[in-house]
Amino acid sequence: MRKIMLIFVLILPFLGTAQTVTPKRYWFQFTDKENTPYTLDQPLQFLSQRALDRRQRQNIALDETDLPVDPAYIEAVIEKGGTYLTHSKWFNGVAVSILNDDILDSILALPFVVNAQPVGKRAQKPSVLGKFGPLAEEKSVSTAEFTENDYGLAFNQIDMIGGISIHNQGYKGEGMLIAVLDAGFPNVDAFPVFDSLRNDGRLLGGWDFVDRDNSIYEGSSHGQSVLSTMAGYQPGTFIGTAPKASYLLLRTEDANSEFPIELEYWVAGAEFADSAGADIINSSLGYTTFDQPEYNFTYADMNGNTTRGTRGADMAASKGILVVNSAGNSGNNAWQYIGAPADGDSVLAIGAVTADGFIANFSSIGPSSDGDVKPNVCAQGQLAAIVTSVGTVSGGNGTSFAGPIIAGMVACLWQANLDSATNMDVFHAVEASAHKYNNPDHLYGYGIPNFSKANLILRGLNPTNADKSELFPTYPNPFTGQFSGTFYSASKQKVIIRLVNNLGQEVRRINAVTEPVSGATFRFDDLQDLTEGMYTLHIEADSGKYYQKLVKLKN
Repeated sequence: MRKIMLIFVLILPFLGTAQTVTPKRYWFQFTDKENTPYTLDQPLQFLSQRALDRRQRQNIALDETDLPVDPAYIEAVIEKGGTYLTHSKWFNGVAVSILNDDILDSILALPFVVNAQPVGKRAQKPSVLGKFGPLAEEKSVSTAEFTENDYGLAFNQIDMIGGISIHNQGYKGEGMLIAVLDAGFPNVDAFPVFDSLRNDGRLLGGWDFVDRDNSIYEGSSHGQSVLSTMAGYQPGTFIGTAPKASYLLLRTEDANSEFPIELEYWVAGAEFADSAGADIINSSLGYTTFDQPEYNFTYADMNGNTTRGTRGADMAASKGILVVNSAGNSGNNAWQYIGAPADGDSVLAIGAVTADGFIANFSSIGPSSDGDVKPNVCAQGQLAAIVTSVGTVSGGNGTSFAGPIIAGMVACLWQANLDSATNMDVFHAVEASAHKYNNPDHLYGYGIPNFSKANLILRGLNPTNADKSELFPTYPNPFTGQFSGTFYSASKQKVIIRLVNNLGQEVRRINAVTEPVSGATFRFDDLQDLTEGMYTLHIEADSGKYYQKLVKLKN
């Protein structure tokens, strides 16, 4: 067991006062970090050990962007009359609200302030700026295998992307930490589908960046439904894509309004995730237009380099985090295109398809304005199985749900290859496994991924050219009472899967049909009475005959 501590180094208690004038909100850019009391040779002052371990695994060096903002700079801005909202060490600045232009001028006169950028006018409630505090202790969990019936209504959305096979190999997200950036998480502390998450000690805490407190079990239920697609675990009713991962819940979205300040909150949430040592960020959020049109982005801004949210997402990727972001739900309205931060070139942007694998009409389209393939891949987002705001399982529509379905499977895939793969290795393997990889388009991107195939790719195999035995990995081998596998196929075809003993006698048979995206997952049960020794797995398909040796052990 490892205790994870997030050290939030800025401790400047400041109480706001009731306002009769609607304050304006600005981002103030600072010049430098020359006088910061923190140094790169003492990183545990501002990064958790888990964050340092993630960097070390991927050979990522610390740099100046890792250093906290100079607290004296922020204190000076507050002393001039600014009310703290959020800040960023990556971009070295602070967002505050102010009451009048005199305060604005006095802050701009500070020698370390470069400029001011307006980020919205909506009033904020008075609040306290303080520590995020320690995260919960992470505990080890059991890894019992699932049956098909355990998944309930979530089966199709996981099977579609080859996820059942990954789960059956024993990878369900153990040891991985997913940060969920969203609009609120009510009832995560109460619904039975999250009992395992709480009882196993895998809910490690979080923060509300909008209201600046640790009351994460409130706000919009959107985040709770998003979380359910990954963390849900109620066998026979619902299982998510990463039911054994650990989670951070970070509220960065104000569901009551839409202003650029929310991109500043997004970056602050990503920095929190980085400092805590998160492996993956799931963000079912996107920004295009705002409540005040003067702040609206244009399609030209979706170039991967313009909005601070997008640059923050790419920065998170540079720290070794795999960032998964929903593409958006604008496919059938005037905007059409992906939003920020899905346009980032290091952001895995996720489109939505139907249960049959056809693009959903609402799924935002690509490419990014600088020509990158977007969305990168797709998952079920039309009538996706989610846990609703009242705790029932139902169908939900949106790339908001396609994104976390992928993010959870990414956690399982990376778990299987943690010591050998970087975040971008996993990113590109997911792309390369998708059904339109050789012919991407602006609707599907590279298409629907196959995580079984991605796993082969990360292990150095090209499934189209590999030795035939590698196209249906089995586990466990040797086996005792059961084993499972997936036969990967590039096309739909009928297959006969036979288990044959060393006398050439067939002892078990399964008839199956492969799907062009997810292949065919198979499982042989009740094998404990078979004689120990050597067996051969025969697969007869339209594309040829395939064989693999297995060993039966004593029970």
